[in-house]
Amino acid sequence: MLKFSNENSKTKKLRKIAELQGYLANRRKIYSLDLLSGWSCPGALKCMSKVVISDGKRRIRDGKCTEFRCFSASQEVLFPALYNLRKHNFDILKKMRGVRQCTEMMESSLPPNLGILRYHVGGGFFKQAYFDAAVEVARNHPNRLFYAYIKNLKVLESHKMEDPSNGVLLPNFRITASRGGKYDELIKPLNMREAVVINYDYEATMEIDDDDSHAATMGGSFNLLIHGTQPAGSIASTAVALQRKR
Repeated sequence: MLKFSNENSKTKKLRKIAELQGYLANRRKIYSLDLLSGWSCPGALKCMSKVVISDGKRRIRDGKCTEFRCFSASQEVLFPALYNLRKHNFDILKKMRGVRQCTEMMESSLPPNLGILRYHVGGGFFKQAYFDAAVEVARNHPNRLFYAYIKNLKVLESHKMEDPSNGVLLPNFRITASRGGKYDELIKPLNMREAVVINYDYEATMEIDDDDSHAATMGGSFNLLIHGTQPAGSIASTAVALQRKR
């Protein structure tokens, strides 16, 4: 069975959004389904970071093109239980063969009180069958909301989104392209809304999403402010330090 994570300080804020109240009726809850960062992110480029185990210790390994470190990879170094949960999920989904097996695994694992599901605080849609299964699960549960950021845009090419510029794959499944990946050239042809990471709030050219409200609702593109532990001496590290100081 897959293991779902409870709401965190960011996703908890979704409870205040009027548009989402219906999905949380009858005491339904907010969850995320998380996988190992980097290892399950074939589309990652500028944020590529993964945890490797050396001498029994977990360490961060950044990619050759990394400009800002994946915050969820940093979490996996600090918290053994979190790393183990994400590895557990990733290992299970890797073993699933085809859309049917993935769908059956996901359906059998869904929390009965699920109201809103964010795919991947850590990790991503690493294979087509997994993404296709996520679409099928959303179709099977129209009164639940699903949303995700996505860098592996290749998996979208076989799907027709209802309103890609506003993030609508299905009425209850919201998708946002995460700029800074290997397949950024597909964002425009797919007419996708996108999330663009910035170092400082004054660099924003769009509204900044600091509570997942833009990602979980319909609407256009937006900015995200860099966060999390960053490589020492990097531009991103300086930006995060200044944010904390302010």
